[in-house]
Amino acid sequence: MTEQPVPAARRWRTVDIVVASVIAVAFGVVFWLWGLIWAATEAGFSFFPPAQAVLYGVWLVPAVLGALIIRKPGAALYCELVAAIVSAALGSQWGAIVVLQGLAQGVGAELVFLAVAYHSFRLPVALAAGTAAGLGAAVFDQIRYYAPYDLVTFRVPIFLITVVSATVLAGAGSAALTRALARTGVLDRFPAGRDRATV
Repeated sequence: MTEQPVPAARRWRTVDIVVASVIAVAFGVVFWLWGLIWAATEAGFSFFPPAQAVLYGVWLVPAVLGALIIRKPGAALYCELVAAIVSAALGSQWGAIVVLQGLAQGVGAELVFLAVAYHSFRLPVALAAGTAAGLGAAVFDQIRYYAPYDLVTFRVPIFLITVVSATVLAGAGSAALTRALARTGVLDRFPAGRDRATV
């Protein structure tokens, strides 16, 4: 049985690998810094600790942003996972476990783009990808960190707030950032740059 060639539109170019890697490494540094911000703001959310999850969506941006720009299978997973690896290498306060978190988050976003066969990159898909990444993150955290906590007063609220944050910051935020970058011309070598109305 002859192996079918990968369609040109799905094949990763060198520029795709380079830009995806730049996104991932840049956000790996952002992840590490965001961990410091998370720790510094804990006291400010002492009135209702689950509310701190409004900040969570930033950790999911590369999954959605990478897919919106690269538009190739695996882009969401690659960007999120490599960013997590970079943050772990920089000394994330959560240690190497963030790599597994990045995997769960990247898979969540990737499944949405797979569901539309990597043919649509408009705002509704970006929002759905952010939501799915948030679900991956929230489920992982419930299992890894929050099992001992009260269901009603902590676990359910932090789950919901995490998903909403992911939808807004990673979903809508990545769509807005992609549009902004496209207007500057830096994405002209990508469909996202040539199609200004994509997201």
